[in-house]
Amino acid sequence: MEIRKFRSIGLMSGTSCDGLDICYCHFTWNGEKWEFEILAGETIPYSSEWIGRLKAAHELNGRDLIIFHKELGRFFGIQTKKFIQRHHILKLDFIASHGHTVYHEPKLGLNFQAGDGHCIAAETACSTVFDFRSLDIALGGQGAPFVPIGDRYLFSDYDACLNLGGISNISFERAGQIFAFDISPFNILLNNFSQRMGYPYDDKGQLARSGSVNKDVVEQFNKLDYFKRSSPKSLSRELIDSEYGSVLENHTLSEMDWLRSLVEHYVIQISDVLENNHIKNILLSGGGVYNSFFVEELSKRTNTQLVIPDKMTIDFKEALLFAFLGCLKKADLPNVFSSVTGASRDSISGLEVRYNA
Repeated sequence: MEIRKFRSIGLMSGTSCDGLDICYCHFTWNGEKWEFEILAGETIPYSSEWIGRLKAAHELNGRDLIIFHKELGRFFGIQTKKFIQRHHILKLDFIASHGHTVYHEPKLGLNFQAGDGHCIAAETACSTVFDFRSLDIALGGQGAPFVPIGDRYLFSDYDACLNLGGISNISFERAGQIFAFDISPFNILLNNFSQRMGYPYDDKGQLARSGSVNKDVVEQFNKLDYFKRSSPKSLSRELIDSEYGSVLENHTLSEMDWLRSLVEHYVIQISDVLENNHIKNILLSGGGVYNSFFVEELSKRTNTQLVIPDKMTIDFKEALLFAFLGCLKKADLPNVFSSVTGASRDSISGLEVRYNA
């Protein structure tokens, strides 16, 4: 492939519902490898009203879900347009949006990412790529995870990459084969208990640090069916509710003890994956990196070197990767690996709305 250059914006809205990540990136294919630079990034916090709507979206009827889908797309588009203006962005080839996951049940062939890309394109007057999951799911895949292709081409200096967002997921390569899967929930449950105490999240893990481990709860978490499954596998709000719900409902703990027990559970599951796969060093990203207590506990349990990158990479790696998926789409190259998702073949995924001014 000839030398190609793209300037694109990636949008990411995760299961933790903390905000919309917007990342302006420059990608170059130099004939041998992909290179990238994050030129600007912001997280636009969701208002309490939007948080409530996002968390309740799966309960909407058909008509109201479509209205929500359109309105969220408008919101994404308006915020992206303001971002473009604030950062005086003059060169932009396209926007690539993850959307916000409302349904993810690949066994049923079901997935819905809210935030209509047509509305994003209309608000920003820019071509937009969106709906990256649907084709892979139609091909029998999980529609997740997406990060492996970006990790392979953009972060190949590391033995593995671990994202700590609403859900923790890992990507690594062995003997030319890529492995990637969701390991466990992460902030999606931690934030829930922090918010019960009046905090948006557990800053540096201090609340969990003050709690006590309930060994019975941790043991029950570790015995959940999800951890008996082999990859490809992925977590969703529906699966987390069904798998963790009974344990959460059948025990009465303080919020701090729940936080501490969840951290213990996460550390066990993640360290087991690292040790079992002989990971020498791993790049950490996502909001969970700021949970100092978790990182300390994980470092105690594993021999893997935990690499914490610069703040822009921590905060915007997922948005960066969706911008990159859009680049591959525009270059007509596969951007989803069937070896990771379990689909019948690799695919060039994503729908594109081409905007002509």
